[in-house]
Amino acid sequence: MRFLDSAKIFIKSGDGGAGACSFRREKFVEFGGPDGGNGGRGGDIVAVAENDLNTLVDFRYQQHFKAGRGGHGMGRSRSGKAGATIELKLPVGTQILDENAEILLADLDRPGKRIVLAQGGDGGFGNEHYKSSTNRAPRRSDAGYPGEERWIWLKLKLLADAGLVGLPNAGKSTFLSAVSRARPKIGDYPFTTLEPSLGTVMLDDRSFVIADIPGLIEGAHEGVGLGDQFLGHVERCAVLIHLVDGTSGNVAEAYATIRHELEAYGHGLADKPELLCLNKIDALTEEAREEARAALADISGSEVHLVSGVSGEGITPVLRKVQAHVIERRRDHDVQRADDET
Repeated sequence: MRFLDSAKIFIKSGDGGAGACSFRREKFVEFGGPDGGNGGRGGDIVAVAENDLNTLVDFRYQQHFKAGRGGHGMGRSRSGKAGATIELKLPVGTQILDENAEILLADLDRPGKRIVLAQGGDGGFGNEHYKSSTNRAPRRSDAGYPGEERWIWLKLKLLADAGLVGLPNAGKSTFLSAVSRARPKIGDYPFTTLEPSLGTVMLDDRSFVIADIPGLIEGAHEGVGLGDQFLGHVERCAVLIHLVDGTSGNVAEAYATIRHELEAYGHGLADKPELLCLNKIDALTEEAREEARAALADISGSEVHLVSGVSGEGITPVLRKVQAHVIERRRDHDVQRADDET
């Protein structure tokens, strides 16, 4: 199944049905009076967060969604049938923006969340509605109200607790496969990863999700390589795991390149907690490890973790620190949600 994380679609809720203008015609009923029913309400367009979906590929081939029109009112006080509502089933983590992709309309950040994107038009009143003691035979009936229509953007941002960032061939996919049951594509050439992958890590009877995204290179924010649009999938992460290839010629330059791209992308990524890891230490001598670690520590000013996705060395301590950040973030979210409910 192809991964698709953005789509532009047109939505239109249903128009309301027209009210009826009708009078009773029963035999032996004198002055029967009006009996025109009201029109039915148009259908809504509703977005629903589905936990089993992870791509927007269904919206690649269908971009127009129109809800059902309300039925017209009829005689004998019969109201029109309500129009059929359309439910757009979207992956959890989908953001819905306006036509210009600037204003956030809705954020499907939890499974089962429902948002009405366009309300159906109300049905018009039939002439029975206007009957009164002074107007015994009204001939007024209203047309239904039109529904809402607009173009919207769907942007999928995966809900992951931690994100892997680094240059191509930094060992991100190998790291993900070593700590989870995910099986991303692994190769000895750049840009092996062409789409984000998720893996669930089990540690001390707790679980959290790590996202692997395509590698960044210098100029990614200007569209070089695969660009930086995949960084949107780690915007919601509690912590970033920055992998630097220990076998590369200049680890300090590799680190600086990624940091520059994170700052150029914005959206608060550069300010997120970061665990800096020197990867592929299984291929380095003790002297080379220490030299590379010192170079990274000097340029970053932070602790450098020595890890190997192949041998598993140093991975567990890193995962424990990731878990601590995730637990803290979840606790903050629970407190905020409780405050919102009160």
